[in-house]
Amino acid sequence: MCRKNHIEDPVEVATILNKSGECTRLSDPGFIVVFRKMECVWEADRCMPFSLDAEKGLLDLRLKVRDLLSFIGNCRVFVAESASGALFFELEKAGLSMYELSGKPDEFLDHILKDEGMRSGSPPAQEDGDLPVPKELTPGNYAISIKDIQVATPHLSSKQVLQRFVRDGNFASLEIVCDHLPPWIEIDAENLGMTLETDCSGSCEVLVRLTKTSQMNS
Repeated sequence: MCRKNHIEDPVEVATILNKSGECTRLSDPGFIVVFRKMECVWEADRCMPFSLDAEKGLLDLRLKVRDLLSFIGNCRVFVAESASGALFFELEKAGLSMYELSGKPDEFLDHILKDEGMRSGSPPAQEDGDLPVPKELTPGNYAISIKDIQVATPHLSSKQVLQRFVRDGNFASLEIVCDHLPPWIEIDAENLGMTLETDCSGSCEVLVRLTKTSQMNS
């Protein structure tokens, strides 16, 4: 049973939705909706239309980002079906935690709450001891299919499954099968000094290979 406690700091998650109320791409026109969890229930707290005009260039994009950040306020989590390019990097630079998920908000908001380690007055979340983990094929060399995982459990993001493993860096190489290169992997690889290679191995399938630079030079 959910305990209804009074809290001073409500939890908020922002997302971009299409007219059907489903998560859409940052590059598509839609509505920025900020959901707030005050006690036990998520509710849409505020909403604004949002669209980009690629022909207007970087200045217009930065103005749109400024308006978006002003609108979401203290909310530090943003969800889109996919995020890439200049808009994604501007939001990352502003300190937002970015998630790439599909579906309707009620299918993933609580999972994000757990992943972010936030508290909303609910009972403590159970540990994700059953999260999928990369399989060690040979000593130090791992592989995982995010694509297969998300078919079985659509609410799980690549960041939830892999970011801690990547940042711990306890591997020589890691191969990831996905339907696109998650932007956070590209950023983390650069920040951690890892070599990143991609190969389009089939229709809507990308093979990503992370290699620790020290391994390449040894």
